[in-house]
Amino acid sequence: MRWLWFVGLALAALAAQGAAPDDDFLAAREAFRVGNAPRLESYAMRLRGHVLEPYVAYWQLKMRLEDAGADEVRAFLSAYRDGPLSEQLRSEWLKNLGRKQQWELFDQELPLLFNDDLEITCYALQSRLRIKPEETLSESRPVWFVSRELPESCSPLLDALLAAGLISTDDLWVRIRLALEAGRVSLARRVASYLPAGQAPEPRVLETIASNPAGYLERRNFNLKNRAGREAVLFAAHRLARVSPPQAARLWTKIEERFSDEERTYVWGMIAYLGAMRHDPDALAWYARAGDLSDAQLAWKARAALRAGAWQDVLAAIESMTEAESSEPVWRYWKARALKVLGRAEEAEELLKPLAGRFDFYGQLAVEELGGKIVAPPAAYKPGAEDVRAMNRLPGIRRALELYRLGLRVEATREWLWAIRGFDDRQLLAAAELARRYEIYDRAIGTADRTVELHDFGLRYLAPYRDVLKAQVARMGLDEAWVYGLIRQESRFIADARSRAGASGLMQIMPATARWVAKKIGLKDWRWSRIAEVDTNLSLGTYYLRYVLDTLDGQPLLASAAYNAGPGRARAWRPEAAVEGAVYAESIPLAETRDYVKKVMANTTYYAQTFGEQLQSLRQRLGIVGPQRPGAGEPPGDMLPGDER
Repeated sequence: MRWLWFVGLALAALAAQGAAPDDDFLAAREAFRVGNAPRLESYAMRLRGHVLEPYVAYWQLKMRLEDAGADEVRAFLSAYRDGPLSEQLRSEWLKNLGRKQQWELFDQELPLLFNDDLEITCYALQSRLRIKPEETLSESRPVWFVSRELPESCSPLLDALLAAGLISTDDLWVRIRLALEAGRVSLARRVASYLPAGQAPEPRVLETIASNPAGYLERRNFNLKNRAGREAVLFAAHRLARVSPPQAARLWTKIEERFSDEERTYVWGMIAYLGAMRHDPDALAWYARAGDLSDAQLAWKARAALRAGAWQDVLAAIESMTEAESSEPVWRYWKARALKVLGRAEEAEELLKPLAGRFDFYGQLAVEELGGKIVAPPAAYKPGAEDVRAMNRLPGIRRALELYRLGLRVEATREWLWAIRGFDDRQLLAAAELARRYEIYDRAIGTADRTVELHDFGLRYLAPYRDVLKAQVARMGLDEAWVYGLIRQESRFIADARSRAGASGLMQIMPATARWVAKKIGLKDWRWSRIAEVDTNLSLGTYYLRYVLDTLDGQPLLASAAYNAGPGRARAWRPEAAVEGAVYAESIPLAETRDYVKKVMANTTYYAQTFGEQLQSLRQRLGIVGPQRPGAGEPPGDMLPGDER
């Protein structure tokens, strides 16, 4: 058996050779992170010719970019133009050039940048300001009207705008309102410093309002002789409406006659908007007292009208939106529904027909509204073995695969997305198939999702781990297609996926939820390190999913909302009078959950076809959602995945 000993030694040597470059690369990455240039240089020498050598070169140049010459930077950009590192370095270089006001170099490199970056945009405007001051100042005005902090590169533009009289006192107040609406009191105070002397609101007053808006309004001790005093009251009304629209409406009604028409309708618009998001039954009445509305306010007017069954108001809200907003699939669908209810069936059909060509939530609903059935298109093209091998030889794809192997998912995904940009449908499907073979399921799905004419729903709706999951869903009495639809949205089948909130694994389970379920099912030797184990994660996740389903009338739509945002919220969003499931989904206040629920339910339809289940229409799956039944169980609030996130 001595030969086995030699084989063992040989295998160990090979493993060591394979591990050494990995260790070197990760050590080089750490050297860059801590700013140790000599150590990085030593690893760079050992990694020459490695597939990830561009990263080492990038780290080296990044550490001395401040002093690097243009020729050296351009040499890197040229050598590695096939990857995202070139874009990252060019962006950083442009910011560096802008700070140094090296405008000639800046102007030469700017057209080669692909991404949008406000800091660089402001540097670009600074550069143009030297040549075309009047035209550039006019183009710079929109930069001012945002509710967030602006990069330092925008400050010279704003100073120039103020000096030229192109930002008026009214413009300053618009930005102050935007900042206060977003709750950024400190930003509002900084903007107010640009106001003429004596016109800024008192900082103490703003701080008082921010902490106790109701108390401020109740006292009615206002100084309404100047705009600062009036804007303070408007801020108080808006601030209170964020937590209690009815109380804000009651207090505003008592004082509104002391304000202008513009001020009154502004406040009613904010109260209505925030009330609609809380499903307040008076929201539409408040909207009737509002003035000009933004797209966001009109969207929630439409949602409030949907819950109330007020189809004429639905139509009016959508038709008042900007063209860009009203052309979104969501509003094209609901406009068609409104037109149909109001007896304008032909107009409705004209909107629904092009919408039915989409494969998303509203495309599926449009198909059914036209009397059709949702059917996944047949795979029109399958990449051959040589297509997949050719894809595997592309430098960008090879770098991405290597980064995935090392567990560097952020860098890997960035590399993958850069590599597939501009791919046609055939190339996308070849790349998706390659990702599937490497079990990088999120890239397989995401890449297959990009095709325009040639589709492969077998790749778009992958079903890995089915041998394990099938037994779990059977044990829990769950719909397999729905569980797959949910996991596809949660983790894209990445077993060790982790969210910023701390959820982990295929079913993205939070720590408190995992502990509770592990205790419930008697999972022995439970520890958090097991959360990425496929069978463990699925066991915990399907048990919890069954639990929330049982507490929410057995409705997958509600359980999907509960899984993402917590059962407490899903229950609170139920209407006072029954509505169709699509209306419930559309009126979920949290944008992330609203999008999540729609995608889970649309995914479920295609998985049901894949698994050969008895077909249900999407509208059937969504069902009818009514008020909570008396005596419905309350889940423990400290262990809800949605509430923890």
